[in-house]
Amino acid sequence: MSAWAYCPNCGAPKINPFPNNSPVADFHCIACKEEYELKSQKTQFGRKVLDGAFKTKCERLAANNNPNLFLMNYDFSKLSVTNFFVVPKHFFVREIIEARKPLALTARRAGWIGSNILLSQIPQSGKIYIVRNELIEPKGSVLAQWNRTLFLRDQGQEARGWLVEVMKCVEDLGKTEFQIADVYAFEDRLSRLYPENRNVRDYALEGDYRVLYSIRNNPDQIVVLDIGHRKDIYK
Repeated sequence: MSAWAYCPNCGAPKINPFPNNSPVADFHCIACKEEYELKSQKTQFGRKVLDGAFKTKCERLAANNNPNLFLMNYDFSKLSVTNFFVVPKHFFVREIIEARKPLALTARRAGWIGSNILLSQIPQSGKIYIVRNELIEPKGSVLAQWNRTLFLRDQGQEARGWLVEVMKCVEDLGKTEFQIADVYAFEDRLSRLYPENRNVRDYALEGDYRVLYSIRNNPDQIVVLDIGHRKDIYK
């Protein structure tokens, strides 16, 4: 893979493998220092992806070198890649990491707790396809999608989790044009997930705002957020 895969963060034409049995990541980019973990299988990935130790995974979430995740499906009979996409590390929040049941007392590593990555809890904007249905996506489009959500890295874990959930709500609307009342339909959902946030319904046209991302491919439909006061503005 290192012979043909490029870095979706900086666009460097090549990524390099780490030595075998590296504890977390499989590849890295010499140019920008991004690290990548690779998981591959013949069939499409479902709602969950098996991952390593739960405690280690949770501890790595706040680390600068927490790896991005490459997910690849392949067709061995044709020696081809069917789907290949990346989940940027800034979409990895505590809410998408699930603890598996501890191993039985009879197991060699009795009591060990693994983890699952809940792909179903990651918004579509956090799944950037490089190859989709055996077709290579334009590199410029991949880099643009990556850069669109890089602002999430500036946020703490709690704020990032909130923003990712808001992105999912907007995507769940399933339309490019919407009213503020449409988003309020998710008030109960957001309040259950973040009971300490009392500003789900509050909004104002002042403060420090940031464009979250373009809705679908229409640059005129945007979500604006007042990060400092945890208030959400939708246009």
